[in-house]
Amino acid sequence: MKIPKITRRDVLKRAPITALGVSTSQRVLAGGTVGTRAVPSSGRKIRMGVVGGGFGAKFHWHQHPNCVVTGVSDLRPDRRKRLQDRFHCAAAYDSMETMLKEARDLDALAIFTEAPNHEKHVRMAMERDLDVISAVPACLTLEEAARLKQVKKATGRKYMMAETSYYRHYCIAARELQEAGAFGELFYSEVEYYHPHIGRRTSPLSFHEGQRTWRYGFPPMLYPTHSTGLLIGVTDERFTQVSCLGWGNPDNPALKDNVYGAPFNASSAIFQTGRGHFCRCNVFWEGTAHGERAQWFGTKLTFYMPGSGGQPFRLQGPEAPQWKEIPEYRDRLPEGMEYESGHGGSHPFLTLEFITALLEDREPVIDLERSLAMTVPGIVAHRSALEGGRQLKIPGYGEI
Repeated sequence: MKIPKITRRDVLKRAPITALGVSTSQRVLAGGTVGTRAVPSSGRKIRMGVVGGGFGAKFHWHQHPNCVVTGVSDLRPDRRKRLQDRFHCAAAYDSMETMLKEARDLDALAIFTEAPNHEKHVRMAMERDLDVISAVPACLTLEEAARLKQVKKATGRKYMMAETSYYRHYCIAARELQEAGAFGELFYSEVEYYHPHIGRRTSPLSFHEGQRTWRYGFPPMLYPTHSTGLLIGVTDERFTQVSCLGWGNPDNPALKDNVYGAPFNASSAIFQTGRGHFCRCNVFWEGTAHGERAQWFGTKLTFYMPGSGGQPFRLQGPEAPQWKEIPEYRDRLPEGMEYESGHGGSHPFLTLEFITALLEDREPVIDLERSLAMTVPGIVAHRSALEGGRQLKIPGYGEI
């Protein structure tokens, strides 16, 4: 399969190079921003529904000049109220099913429900003729991945996965350095996601009012995209095979009785890519480290993201850009959205990309194919860990 190259034009319109007076590569290597502030391309308003008042309340639909939230939904009344207040929306529904049945003023749906229901909820929305953005991961099984492909083909609706690592400022910087050729050949990467205590009784994410949530005992490699997105978001490679090992803390009761039959709360995988490169990928629910981090190794440049353990940001190489800090990217956002957010400043960029894609009638950059490219390797990696690290082939998009 020929892998398309992402250009910055896929993400945000940029000013002509002649107007900038300097080449794109020169500006990136000098640490300057590339591109101009996004401005409304039309007067059209995308009518958005939002489902899920946890992470779903972190986005900025109401602040995009071409978007209005016309309906919100959550099973919990407190979260419905949170969504209404956040998005200044009068219409609230007690379930997604009710919203899909009754609401007639929707163009798109933002789905931030529990991970085991993502695939089902995305299909329901697309079959209702809505474009969809959903939380990660896109799905949990290869069968679910195949159903997403099928519903996309049948309906023609647009899908985007809200993978935050793709728009972390460090990932944007690495992606643009890669496009400028600064890495030489980027042959190895280390990508990590650490979220301690998921699944334990001490975790508020794993219990609500004494009842287990979907996160209780959830297999780490079924939530891989905060890690895999840090390579796919830079080089757009595809993972082709994997060997993965898992470890389970014997003191964690969640590993003995979870609905997934999962014995691990930490997993580490070695992936190979279609370009013959390799990547070490960690997802841990155990330990004291936290957050997302990557290291990208090239023949000309190595890029180290900072980390929770005090690791510094550093560019290393004989011709490495002399950046003292990461370049500024918020000036590419529409007025009123140029502020920091959670997950490395990514939330406004995800908002912008999805709305812009609908206005321009194109697929979002993190479309279904790239979403599955980030998700499916983790599904296969988890299977490898269950089989003691046996190396397994990862199906490509056309093989699912």
